[in-house]
Amino acid sequence: MAADSSFDIVNEVNLQELDNAVVQAQKEIATRFDFRGSAAAVSELDKKEKLLTVTANDETQLDAVIQVLISKMVKRGVDPRSLDKQKLESATHNTVRQKIKLKSGIDRETAKALQKRIKDLGLKVNASIQGESLRVTGAKKDDLQAVIADLRAKPPEAPVQFNNFR
Repeated sequence: MAADSSFDIVNEVNLQELDNAVVQAQKEIATRFDFRGSAAAVSELDKKEKLLTVTANDETQLDAVIQVLISKMVKRGVDPRSLDKQKLESATHNTVRQKIKLKSGIDRETAKALQKRIKDLGLKVNASIQGESLRVTGAKKDDLQAVIADLRAKPPEAPVQFNNFR
């Protein structure tokens, strides 16, 4: 008898693609007329801390900078729901700054909700929480693919990716 197949549901940000999106956003901000001569910028990505810092002259310009960043992230295939905006801070020279943390891993509540949703599908699969990921196992690969199709059709609140399909 064949062994069960499985895959993992995880929330991981591809840091290389995010770094590319940050570089592209920086180039666009440097060339756009409405940002010329202002403090608008997306600082370098801190990969160890998983932290971005965005600065601008005022709050509306800061929102515009974040929208540029999000558009570049979408083009590079990075889910913008993985951004966790922190509190707006005042910076030097009458500018504002906002730190943005990157979410990684699936929290316990989201994992339990996903587990219940998979169970409600009525397929012969088992979903188990393993740290910050969710492992789905089943005898038939078609059942596993049906779970993936359902999660892609109605995505959960948190961004998820599917890894290690065996």
